[in-house]
Amino acid sequence: MPFSFFPIVFGVILGTLARYLMLKSDYRHYPSYPHGIITHISLGFIAAVLGSVAVPALMAKEFAAVSFLALAAQQFREVRTIEREMLLNLDKSELVQRGPDYIEGIARVFESRNYLVILTSLVVSTVTLFTHWIFGFAAGALAVMASNRLMSGRRVGDIAQVRTGDIQFKGANVFVEDIHIMNIGADEAREILQKRGVGVVIEPVNDNERETLGNNGQRMAIAHDAASQLGIYKDVDTPEFTPLVRRDLDTGRIAMLIVPIEKDPEFLIMAVKGVPVLESATGKPLKSRAGKLAED
Repeated sequence: MPFSFFPIVFGVILGTLARYLMLKSDYRHYPSYPHGIITHISLGFIAAVLGSVAVPALMAKEFAAVSFLALAAQQFREVRTIEREMLLNLDKSELVQRGPDYIEGIARVFESRNYLVILTSLVVSTVTLFTHWIFGFAAGALAVMASNRLMSGRRVGDIAQVRTGDIQFKGANVFVEDIHIMNIGADEAREILQKRGVGVVIEPVNDNERETLGNNGQRMAIAHDAASQLGIYKDVDTPEFTPLVRRDLDTGRIAMLIVPIEKDPEFLIMAVKGVPVLESATGKPLKSRAGKLAED
């Protein structure tokens, strides 16, 4: 239908723009520039086309065109699988690995953002089709803001108190405050830990967050993000300087010992507070009757 051409094109443009605005290339080193970004912008363009043509195709009684939405959903699920496999392979070469839980969360994000692009372009093309392009633009802006809001999850700083902790040595054992981290025998390694090491203590605000921080995948994410942002004083042959995150079984506190290249506790705390809370790690024992009654 000729009158549908402009709403479709307008929806495609704003939908693709929405995908670009949701795309971030930062300390996580992925998506890489330019190849990874081009790949995801291209997928966003395809998602925008599918969303934009849905309502005009229904009005033109082209029901076969609408069926492509179901096919697209299947293809975007494949995107999630591809991203997961690629990131798992890349993780093998990291000095401090993300871990499978973090990678699964990243793969889910890449899949869901394509669905948000479909929704944005669908809203833009529909509003433009029945009203005016200005209203379509306003609807697209609201959809983009809502999409960014939906994609911004909780951070460690939202669920816990983060502070520095004193590193203590008792013989060959290393502690951050009273939380045992590891046993280290080499005198040279102990000297480096004393000189360059930084201890961080993370205290959950309630029993739900204690369960979340106790998840091993969440702890791996904390260590990885801290090492990525402040650098890590280690190489492939110095495993004793790998950042370790250990749990106090009595209180649920966790402690991290890290040897950053940039020894700045203030910025380390900032980095830890900004670590995303993984969906797979989120626990809510207080939502159950037994968990609520057992709360300390």
